[in-house]
Amino acid sequence: MGSRDNSCLMSNPNDPKTPEAVDSSEHDEVNLPEPIPLESADLAYENKDFMDSPDARMLRIMAEYYEPMTRFRRERIQDTVVFFGSARFHALDEASEQLEMLENTGSTKPAPPEEQPARVDELSSDTDAAKRVRAEAAVEMARYYEDARTLAKMMTEWSSKLPGRRHRFVITSGGGPGIMEAANRGAWEAGGKTIGLNIKLPFEQMPNPYITPALNLNFHYFFMRKYWFAYLAKALVVFPGGFGTLDEMFELLTLAQTHKLAKKITVVIYGASYWKNVINLEMLAEKGAIALKDMDLFQFADTPEEAFRILKDGLTANHLDGESYGPRSEAPIPDSPAPSAQEELGPDIAKTQS
Repeated sequence: MGSRDNSCLMSNPNDPKTPEAVDSSEHDEVNLPEPIPLESADLAYENKDFMDSPDARMLRIMAEYYEPMTRFRRERIQDTVVFFGSARFHALDEASEQLEMLENTGSTKPAPPEEQPARVDELSSDTDAAKRVRAEAAVEMARYYEDARTLAKMMTEWSSKLPGRRHRFVITSGGGPGIMEAANRGAWEAGGKTIGLNIKLPFEQMPNPYITPALNLNFHYFFMRKYWFAYLAKALVVFPGGFGTLDEMFELLTLAQTHKLAKKITVVIYGASYWKNVINLEMLAEKGAIALKDMDLFQFADTPEEAFRILKDGLTANHLDGESYGPRSEAPIPDSPAPSAQEELGPDIAKTQS
């Protein structure tokens, strides 16, 4: 082979591919804008966009477990008696037993005028039949309101005398109006602590005013709210209600039926005439859908005194070792919050500075 022509290795200034042909302006310094000073970034748990996102769902679920537990510990709550019932009304005038129907369960907005019951002073021979029926139902629900209030007061007066360093059988409701309000109200009138487990719904709502402020909780997840209903409950009282009441009642009865609860729970279904018209539980047993012994999972009651006797007997037999307790002979339960688990058990972990 002949020698390679050295001229082929020399650069050609006219060739756009050679380094000499590159525009020297590309080597000039690029003029970038001045950086804008940044504020401190949000801490991860203070980043609302993140905390409200699907990525943080597990953190929200955990918060609805740990935050209520912390409150119950601080308020020295040992266990509860749960009241369920209709939240579609609230009392307008206790003296005349007037009720206002609400647009939805737990809502603050009233139902339309055509759905409101006639007042007692409005009833006449010309009153629309449907409005008359609703008026009669309103009088019945007003009675249930007063019965729930009376029963909750009786239970709180009794449980407040039980010995121990924590509050026993604390009256608990869904935190809204109607029967839930009546239960919290009765406990409040007896001077006891009372719990409201509210749920955030896509319409305006407010907790009833009788809940102990430190025990006024609000949940996003229905299943976490249900967990806390079941987790602490030693007894359940089911007043007349709708879908939500039926849902909660059957869920707890199913847990008792299948022995998933590591405790015995006393269930009182209040208002036999109402419930036996709504559901035929005897038929379930007759058809074999439930066992005959499953009928022993609950008892009916029609007066606060009857319900109180059932609850007291069940709670005493199942959770007080059958002892008959008289007036408290020891020091009262402290009013101050209980120490946290870390404060009580250690270790003494130093706080960090913010």
